[in-house]
Amino acid sequence: MSENHTHEHTHTHTHEHNHDHSHLVASSHEEAVALLRYMLNHNQHHADELHELAHCFEDEIADLVHDAVDSLQDSNNFMEQALALLDNSTK
Repeated sequence: MSENHTHEHTHTHTHEHNHDHSHLVASSHEEAVALLRYMLNHNQHHADELHELAHCFEDEIADLVHDAVDSLQDSNNFMEQALALLDNSTK
């Protein structure tokens, strides 16, 4: 079930986030690695945005949004591990 999440910090920026994923096709191994790095950064940005959004809600809704952030961060950790393996394989 959901855990309680407490965070103390302030966020003062807001912005619109529009993007098109139709360009996300890799034609080489190098391009695939670059795309994976891009997607990790992109997902980290989304996790930050969701974290901020969670603070707009209370109780179970906030907990569920924080759970979504945790899940996204778990996915990001898998991508980081994959990139670390890729980095180590080229050394």
